[in-house]
This record gives sequence, C-alpha cells and structure tokens, in this order.
Amino acid sequence: MVTLQGETAVSADAVREAVRVSGLRRRRWRQTAVAYLYLAPALVFLTLFNFFPAAFAFYISLFRWGLIQEEFVGATNYVRLLTNEDFWNSIGISVWYVILAIPAEMAFGLGIAYLLFQPIRGRGAYRTAYFLPYITSTVAAGLVWRWLYKRDGGLLNEILGMMGLPSLMWLDEPDGVFQMVAHSFGTALPAWLGGPSLAMVAVCVMSVWHYLGFYIVIYLAGLGNISKELYEAARIDGAGEWQIFRRVTLPLLSPTSFFLLITGSIGALQAFNQIYVMTGGGPLDTTRTVLMLIFKTFYQQTRVGYGSAMAFVLTALILVLTWVNFRFVGRRVNYD
Repeated sequence: MVTLQGETAVSADAVREAVRVSGLRRRRWRQTAVAYLYLAPALVFLTLFNFFPAAFAFYISLFRWGLIQEEFVGATNYVRLLTNEDFWNSIGISVWYVILAIPAEMAFGLGIAYLLFQPIRGRGAYRTAYFLPYITSTVAAGLVWRWLYKRDGGLLNEILGMMGLPSLMWLDEPDGVFQMVAHSFGTALPAWLGGPSLAMVAVCVMSVWHYLGFYIVIYLAGLGNISKELYEAARIDGAGEWQIFRRVTLPLLSPTSFFLLITGSIGALQAFNQIYVMTGGGPLDTTRTVLMLIFKTFYQQTRVGYGSAMAFVLTALILVLTWVNFRFVGRRVNYD
C-alpha cells in the first residue's frame, strides 16, 4: 500500500513537471513567433530590396549580355578584373579619397565637438549651424561648390586674386598635389609619387564640409556619455586640460571613433553624387572612383555583367577593409 502511494506521488510529480515544461515550451514558442512576426516586415523589405537584387546581380555577373541573348561566361568577368588597369586605378583613387576625407572629418569633428561641448553661450545655435550642411542634398551642395571652384569668376579664385595669387584650376587640374608642390620648388617627382589630383583634393574638401556635422553630433553624444566624475578626479590629481583630453577623453571616445572610422570608410568607398556632379570623374579620370567606373561600365557602356562583377569585387574589398579594421584597430578600442 505504501509502495503504491509512493509510486502515485512520483507519477503525479512527473505529470506536473511535464505539464510545466510543456507550458514553458509553448510560451517560448509563442514569444519566438511574436518576435518573428515583428521582424517579418523588415525581413520582407530586406528580401525584396536587398537580398533578391544582390542575388540577381551576382547571377548577372556570370553572363555576357548582348542585345538578343546572354552568354554564360562563369567567372570570366571576375578574372578579367584582375588585369583591368582602369579598375585598379579607380581602386587607388577611392583609397586616396578615404585617406584624405575620413581622417579630416574625424579630426575636425572631434575638435569642434569638444569646443561645442563646453558651456559657451549660443552653443545650440552653433550646433545647428554645423549640422545644416549634412541635411543638404549632396547634389545641391556639389553644384554650389562647383561654382565656388570655377576658374573664371569662382569665389575661391577671386579671393586668391585679391591676395595677389594666381588662379587655380581646382576641378580641372589632373596633376597630383605632391607633384605640383615639387614643381613649385623646381623639382620633379615620378608619376607614381604625384599623389591625388588637385581635383580630388577639392572634392574631399567639399565632402569634409558636408559630412562634418554628422561627425560632430556623434562625438557630442560620445562626450555626453563620459562621467564628469572622471574629469573631477583627474583635476584633483593635478592633470591639465591637455592631459585630461589625451588621457581621459580620447580613450573613452575610442568606441565612438571606431564606429565613425568603420561607417565613414564604407561610405567613402561608395561616394558618387558629389564626384559625379563636381567632376564627372575627370579631369583625365583622376577622380573616377570605383563607383564612378561601375556606373560608366553598367549604364553608359551597357556591360551589365562586367559592371555587376565590379560591384561584387567592391563589396568584397569593403568587407576585407572592415575585417582589417576590426582585427587590428578594434583591439585598441576601450569599451570599459
């Protein structure tokens, strides 16, 4: 009798445990289903406008497309890119764009954000003024800067004229800036040491002006997350403002700087609007970035398969650059 009662109690406990586990599973399943239901609109959007176009573009890159029918060529388009001098030149130009624009945007953004973070009068108006260029269309901004850079009647050359300096062919100068500096000292440099063209530098100046507001806002958010107690402790220890900035502010802003480095580099490698409006890739293709070359190949030359292959190689290069940044630069980021 005792044994029977014990077995009955054990069976009841087992049943209750099974019911509890079953209820937990059903609750977890419902929570998962609700989560996927909330994600469904975004997944549908990504599938229709990102994943499917990317898959179709990869399919296109495996063919040579003619007026009547396409011809399957496999990886031929990708192999041809390895020996395409124009493609690698455009890669180099894009790298110059990243090297010139991103460090300048980060440095000026941090410096101005640090000043605007101080309790100065009218800082709200200053913050708004610096952010306004960022919400301006890159096409409209590019047109304005193209007028500023005009050789005849442009504002910058008018200022140079008032200072007694010769006018510059800002957007029409194909020579590298290092080569131009060397010529001013009566020396010459080989072509591969000429550096980016003056036109590319001019475009980068416009880009820094346009995107500076974004960098300032992000750095302001990063500065706001730093505890004031750390600054007070540093001052009690006798640290000066420069030491505080170098030893406290910069390390604690490293996650913000790393974020801006990653997103800025990815965006710079895909720059198109301002370059197309200001130079169209000239002079002598010295501002023809990878995206400009893809546009020319795909739309103007209607070599859609080859252009799609270029786009996928650019994507691969961006992924590699991002991995390198995470692998080497990410180690120095302070998340404490």
